[in-house]
Amino acid sequence: MNCKAKGSRNERRTMKLLEAAGYRCMKAGASLGVFDVIGIGAADVVCVQVKSNAWPRSVEMDALEAFAVPPNVRKVVHRWKDRARQPDVRIVGTGIN
Repeated sequence: MNCKAKGSRNERRTMKLLEAAGYRCMKAGASLGVFDVIGIGAADVVCVQVKSNAWPRSVEMDALEAFAVPPNVRKVVHRWKDRARQPDVRIVGTGIN
């Protein structure tokens, strides 16, 4: 499977998880923005950067942390390892993993 197909598959897996938690989700067009998936819930919004196997590098993490959002928006990274059923989740900007 090529990298683009793997990334798209993992974005769909992230959307499925968020939708099961009650969020309405959308993928960023061509994933050229800072975040790949946006989930809108009744009480908050979650912006997700989806990665396959590796965490974002420091330059990309700096861009995620610098992206200004309102207080009810969470920024997270989902890292999907090969053959994993759930992603590893890192909350951006809090130092909490």
